[in-house]
Amino acid sequence: MDCSPRPPSARPADAESEADSPTTPQAVRRALDLLLRSGDSGSALLAAREIRLLTKSSQRCRRLLSDAVQPLVSCLAADGELREAALLALLNLAVKDESNKVKIVEAGALEPIVSFLRSDSMELTDYATAILLTLSASTVNKPLLSSSGAIPFLVRILEKGSQQAKIDALMALYNLSTHSDNIAVILKADPVPSIVDLLKSSKKSSRTAEKCTALVESFLKFEEGRDVLTSEEGGLFEIVDVLENGSLQGREHATGALLTMCQSDRSKYRDPILREGVIPGLLELTVQGSPKCQRKAHTLLRLLRESPYQRSEHQPDTLENIVCNIMSKIHGEEQPEKAKKMLTDMVQVSMEQTLRHLQQRALVCTPAGDDLPFANKRTTKGAFKVGS
Repeated sequence: MDCSPRPPSARPADAESEADSPTTPQAVRRALDLLLRSGDSGSALLAAREIRLLTKSSQRCRRLLSDAVQPLVSCLAADGELREAALLALLNLAVKDESNKVKIVEAGALEPIVSFLRSDSMELTDYATAILLTLSASTVNKPLLSSSGAIPFLVRILEKGSQQAKIDALMALYNLSTHSDNIAVILKADPVPSIVDLLKSSKKSSRTAEKCTALVESFLKFEEGRDVLTSEEGGLFEIVDVLENGSLQGREHATGALLTMCQSDRSKYRDPILREGVIPGLLELTVQGSPKCQRKAHTLLRLLRESPYQRSEHQPDTLENIVCNIMSKIHGEEQPEKAKKMLTDMVQVSMEQTLRHLQQRALVCTPAGDDLPFANKRTTKGAFKVGS
């Protein structure tokens, strides 16, 4: 991620530490006893804070403390410090624990957590967004989060939240979008302007830009999504920028997004896409992208040509002819030579990469001289040489 991390007090540790001390079971029992048997908010607050510390980096403690979920969810109805401590304890309990994620939602946590998204306290809103991100990673929870009404509030956080909350809201929306029924619900909340704004401020190779582009790609299956993106100032340019400068996965999402647009209505979207200067990036992807991305790039180039359904017998449907056709129509008759040079450069890069790969394989696979059968009887006559 290309953003500042949330303060340690507000986020669970990424690294798992299984080096629990010998006293861990006793500490777990004490924390549970204090939480379950406490009759006052002060004891519950101490228990919630202890559980949060125990589960910060220990997967074992998260399992041992699963019985704390229900009483902690009940504490979300409290005010002030107890509510916050219970929320952070639940956040740590949910990290990398599918069972606890599901259990938290089943215990009725969504209603109070979603209400926290409307809070005037930015800190509480940030914590609520973080735990929704964690809970949204569960396949079981995805439809439940949608039906809870969380999506419009996540989109609002994406627009007006703190920088970290915006990132967390984006990631939560991405997780929810992988459940196909949620895509239309997310799109209805009008997230595209905020996503484009986030793209503008993000490094294009970042995970943030990758998830932004993945979300946009899913929206473009709908006419409403295509209309919103093209009407948003700089929206199409940002996608082309990811196609040129993004991560491998981000570039694939960007290519897929533009391909979806062209396939839906080529006559409507061809010229806007070309005006953003997409050709150099597509050419590069035809030789340097993943196999799937290469296929998408080739298909998109064919759709961007002037006459995709007609070709002369004297002008075969090669990548060179497709690119020359596109470039001549956009910039004038002198551009085909530039297009040919661009294509030649891309092919040269591909050949050099292939040769290096073959040389590396040869170094790995060739046995030592003493291991060759009849090594002392063989000559180099007729030997195969790379490049001959």
